[in-house]
Amino acid sequence: MITMKSGSILLGSLLLAGCISFGGKVPESLLSLTPTQTVAAGTTISGDIAQAIAVEEPVTPQRLAVNRVPVQVDDTQIAYVKDAVWVDKPSRLFRRLLGETIRARTGRLVIDNNDPALTPTYQLRGTLIDFGYDARTSSVVVTFDAVRDVNGRQVTTRRFSATVPNVLPEAAPVGAALNTAANDVAGQVADWIG
Repeated sequence: MITMKSGSILLGSLLLAGCISFGGKVPESLLSLTPTQTVAAGTTISGDIAQAIAVEEPVTPQRLAVNRVPVQVDDTQIAYVKDAVWVDKPSRLFRRLLGETIRARTGRLVIDNNDPALTPTYQLRGTLIDFGYDARTSSVVVTFDAVRDVNGRQVTTRRFSATVPNVLPEAAPVGAALNTAANDVAGQVADWIG
């Protein structure tokens, strides 16, 4: 039996529930990166930790430190592609893509997680400079400044970049083009690592 007091509480709760939102509008889908080259299931890669390579999460400028896809409107203005939301931060997605591509193309033992117990002599780190849409050229651009470090004694840097032109400024085509460009850059890096 519902009393007047419990009825008022129930009605108040229902009204309040209609006003509360636990987040923004949910996107129809989330973007991710899928490697074009992968290691087959069941493949074992082993070796001396000294010959392994650690892939660190790239540093990013603030415009890439979010789960949105930036649009370079002009030299000074940044916007974001409507409804284009990454499933994780672009730097983390790119790190996993790099690790898998290096593993598949080189057969090397790759450590692409934060395991302090494993400290390979070879380190790959860097800065993800561009990872978005350029409205001025209707293209997607991925640029990675890589740093290859051998135990702090031999450091080499190199810039890698890929562009996909003629992309519509919408979530699905931009996401697909970013996946293509990111795989291109990851392949370039894997060939450089050797």
